[in-house]
Amino acid sequence: MNSSWHIGQNIGIRDPRHIYAGKIAHNMTWTLPNILTVLRLLAAPGVALMFLYFDRPYADWFALVLFISAAITDWFDGFLARAWKQETKLGAMLDPIADKAMVVIALMVIVGYSTMSPWLVLPATVILFREVFVSGLREFLGDTAGTLKVTKLAKWKTTAQMVAIATLFSQGVFEHFVSRSNSALDRDAVHALLQNDQINNLPKSWEIDAMVWSGQIGLVLLWVAAVLTFLTGLDYFNKAKPFLRDDR
Repeated sequence: MNSSWHIGQNIGIRDPRHIYAGKIAHNMTWTLPNILTVLRLLAAPGVALMFLYFDRPYADWFALVLFISAAITDWFDGFLARAWKQETKLGAMLDPIADKAMVVIALMVIVGYSTMSPWLVLPATVILFREVFVSGLREFLGDTAGTLKVTKLAKWKTTAQMVAIATLFSQGVFEHFVSRSNSALDRDAVHALLQNDQINNLPKSWEIDAMVWSGQIGLVLLWVAAVLTFLTGLDYFNKAKPFLRDDR
């Protein structure tokens, strides 16, 4: 900062950058729907932090509860904003970012703790690629990004992603129950049996059925989400194509 501005400060002139920042903060409306959206955004990295600061199965429990709670707010913030007529630009900006952050970080954690099965990695890759691609499209379009408004199919896509991820997280919880009901096996041994399709060697129980079914249903739902994700990405690209032509 130059000396002339120091002189200005000494006689009581405020830094215009601080005035501008204050106006921005003042113009942001912190309604309850917006606060719920911000909490959902903060919950996204929180899911990963559960596995850094807690041992399993506590990390699985905390991540599952945190993810489901955040997913529920995804419905509530939009519903309340419309019902109370509190739709704001801040909420419209943060809502899709929070959704993407939740899905991307949760998938990163799930794939990271998996055996890199192609049945899991492929749909996760499709989802991650689409989210990055559409975000890049919106950034490139700038003021014309309104062309890529959220569609009903995109909302179904987000719902499918949330349900699939929550179901896959629940498998880790059920693995804990299986290890507790089979005292001769620890959690790693149960996970190894599950990955090698040898879980049928254990005595039948509701814990084993829940663990197996949560994993299989979660994968099916993730593939459904991947298909919906691909279709919505293709739809957004087709809508953006007129703005990508060089003769405009």
